[in-house]
Amino acid sequence: MSGQNQAHISGIVRKGTEMQMENFAGILAEEFKLRKEHVENTLRLIEEGNTIPFIARYRKELTGAMDDQTLRELTERYAYLQSLEERRREIIKSIEDQGKMTEELMRSIENAKILAELEDLYRPYKQKRRTRATVARERGLEPLADIIFAQEDVSADPMALAAGYIDAEKGVETAEDAIKGAMDIIAERISDDASIRKALREYILKYGRLESRAAKDEDSVYSTYYEFSELVEKLQSHQILAINRGEREEYLKVAIISDEGINHGLIYRRTVKGTGPFSQIVREAADDAYSRLIYPSIEREIRNTLTERADEQAIKMFSMNLKHLLMQPPVKGKVVLGLDPAYRTGCKIAVVDATGKVLDTSVVYPTPPQNKAEEAKKELLRLITKHGVEVISIGNGTASRESEIFIADLIAESGLPLSYMVVSEAGASVYSASKLAAAEFPQYDVSLRSAVSIARRLQDPLAELVKIDPKAIGVGQYQHDLPAAKLDGSLNGVVEDCVNSVGVDLNTASVSLLSRVSGVSAAVAKNIVEYRDSQGMFKKRSQLLKVPKLGPKAYEQCAGFLRVPDSDDVLDNTAVHPESYEAAKKLLEICGYTLADVKAGRINELEARVEKIGAAKAAEHCGIGLPTLRDIVKELLKPGRDPRDELPPPILRKDVMDISDLKPGMRLKGTVRNVIDFGAFVDIGVHQDGLVHVSQLADRFIRHPSEVVKVGDLVEVTVLSVDTAKKRISLSMKSDVQKGQ
Repeated sequence: MSGQNQAHISGIVRKGTEMQMENFAGILAEEFKLRKEHVENTLRLIEEGNTIPFIARYRKELTGAMDDQTLRELTERYAYLQSLEERRREIIKSIEDQGKMTEELMRSIENAKILAELEDLYRPYKQKRRTRATVARERGLEPLADIIFAQEDVSADPMALAAGYIDAEKGVETAEDAIKGAMDIIAERISDDASIRKALREYILKYGRLESRAAKDEDSVYSTYYEFSELVEKLQSHQILAINRGEREEYLKVAIISDEGINHGLIYRRTVKGTGPFSQIVREAADDAYSRLIYPSIEREIRNTLTERADEQAIKMFSMNLKHLLMQPPVKGKVVLGLDPAYRTGCKIAVVDATGKVLDTSVVYPTPPQNKAEEAKKELLRLITKHGVEVISIGNGTASRESEIFIADLIAESGLPLSYMVVSEAGASVYSASKLAAAEFPQYDVSLRSAVSIARRLQDPLAELVKIDPKAIGVGQYQHDLPAAKLDGSLNGVVEDCVNSVGVDLNTASVSLLSRVSGVSAAVAKNIVEYRDSQGMFKKRSQLLKVPKLGPKAYEQCAGFLRVPDSDDVLDNTAVHPESYEAAKKLLEICGYTLADVKAGRINELEARVEKIGAAKAAEHCGIGLPTLRDIVKELLKPGRDPRDELPPPILRKDVMDISDLKPGMRLKGTVRNVIDFGAFVDIGVHQDGLVHVSQLADRFIRHPSEVVKVGDLVEVTVLSVDTAKKRISLSMKSDVQKGQ
């Protein structure tokens, strides 16, 4: 884990007692359907300061081979349980200090599973602001409220009883005033009743409806929700977030609607006894409690719960899309020309070699208002010929369409073996204006830095995108509405997991990339680069221990994720951790191989020889567990392997289509650019991405698009409809589209 994200995890996880940890482990094991001992081991590893990538990769025997996502979810849930327990102790102490704790109340507090239940139980004992009930108590009306609420004397005259509480000095001038004050006290008691709140909350969550209506008589992006009604429990996350934003921007009026008769009945059954005169007063107090205190409070709670749920889903989708984007296969070994499109200021050009080094830059003006297409073609052909450019990477921003047409024409006219790809330039402007970009390219202006970034995104999306705030990468929805800390924590975790799963070349990695490596802080990353610059290239992993501020613990966490391709020890170019080097050598020895054989690629029969010996026996001989053995075998077979190379390469194009060229029924290949709750957006080469609605993603019923597609997938689609005016394209991935419609 990077230093930044380690601080995030450390901030949410508190040091717990052994007893507490054991209790939480039991709860988490049940929730996550995991073995308790694996959960206990994981919690200890986290509290010891180990990073998520390190635990996921190198402590599989202890965790039962939990993946990084499960580990992060477990960590978050552990932190919630810790916070819940802390709040539970605070509440117990507060009530005990008031001398009001009972055995029954203690049991209820100890059994509360969520924060809302705890707060409901604490509500009657909380310091309250001055309320109508507070005023009534000050006027000496609590004894009257007690008598009325008991509802025991069915023959008593409430007004005659209330007359005894008239006190003009205290503001109780009539019996009616006394009754009214007593009702305020009773209403607050009813409102503070945890069982009533729980029953109402559960009923409204199950049977209530969220309704939204237009607040303005004008068209907007929120028109879908101008007459909207849906059961609370069936609301989709994207609907909740859209409605919330529409309400904030004052386009919508929103309310949660529930059956009033049933709601009142739930309260009456718990508060009203019989039909006597006192019972009628309690009934009226219950109605007041419901409309004034309980329902508005529960409505806010439910709206907050819905928002939290929607936020979690949006962050989950954002994180999943980001992961797949970062893990896109790189276009390796090719000289790339990056083109940052524009109109008035011209298209910025940067040529980079196969390693990402900038070879040349230029500016051309093929687009309006200059329209210097022929001059631009000459300049590009000069650069292409001079540097042996093979691929052109075009940013998808302003003037992208015109630039794409221009490049397609150039390829057709030149007859050169060229292809192009339109890449997302989301965040490129953020990066180009950053201190990092200025330090990396002080000789170039902001726009040329963007062209470099666009070129490098094609060559190695991961290495380039780590330089940008994950929120700016553009694969989520409503990111500006989401809780910033939670979103940042989740997205940074994704970046970290991707960087560590791929591995990092210690001798070429930037500070940005190194700072995402497990156990490496931004300061240590800078020290690594400075050490490399002053001492020369790293010859072996163990040299890391000479880097200032990189101690034994940090080395343990990071070493396995850093590669030294030119090391004399081939293990330094694998994900085999230095702690397992001896085990790897023993394995090779019992299988009849050496490290020289690994380097020369002469160990093709390694797996077969391990199986012949017996995996369990081999693992025992080497002093490691089976998961570690399997990982070592995999690494020895492919030193320096990049997991991204196993994925299909991106689609490179030579020509261009316009939205007007599309006709219903056309079959096209495309790339999934974004996955959302209601479908997926697919790039089919016409500048506007088409939408495959969730109902059109598969021949079978699916609950969520992520079941069948992910960002970067190459898919075959059929055009269903085209709206050129609104620039909307509807697509299908069904095998029999006609039946699917």
